[in-house]
Amino acid sequence: PAYERAAQMFVDTVRQVGADQWEHIALGEWTVRDLVGHTNRALLTVETYLGQPAAVVEVERPADYFIRARAALADPAAVAARGREAGQALGADPVTAVRETAERVLAKVGGAVDDACLTTPVGGMRLIDYLPTRVFELTVHTLDLSAAISVPVTLPEGAAALTLDLVADLVASRPDRVAPLLLAATGRQALPPGFSVFSNPSTCAKKH
Repeated sequence: PAYERAAQMFVDTVRQVGADQWEHIALGEWTVRDLVGHTNRALLTVETYLGQPAAVVEVERPADYFIRARAALADPAAVAARGREAGQALGADPVTAVRETAERVLAKVGGAVDDACLTTPVGGMRLIDYLPTRVFELTVHTLDLSAAISVPVTLPEGAAALTLDLVADLVASRPDRVAPLLLAATGRQALPPGFSVFSNPSTCAKKH
């Protein structure tokens, strides 16, 4: 349900993009179109990997996916290029493209078993462990999109909880980040400039 609700939140927010906003800068060097295209990959990759069964589970936790990806897939230039390509792939009607992708992928997820083993770029994962990484992407980047087009968004409770759980696991894997986050979350002090659970604050969740 969290993945489905996060996907629907994304679809609903994309529907509110104005005709004149698609080429506006949204995140880093990405336009709104690029950002939507990149976020749409949180749907498309599930579809792709469901079609690529893995024989062995190599990545057991959602956080481990990002930890491995941070080391292997984090070339900023490549990430930016993939975002632009994904944006162009949306075609002349991005709203319809995103809606149809969500409908198709959610139907496939609904028909799959939780323990289905997928081949991801960082190793075999169970579907139930991979989906939280996509909830994270959909949640964070829908917030990015919301800010870019000045439209408020309410996070579904399940998606918000999964995303925060993943943030906690990522921070716990980097002990130097734990104290600053705890102090900020409890009102003691502001986060340091550029704080991120990822190595490079400028790219944050853009990497995957």
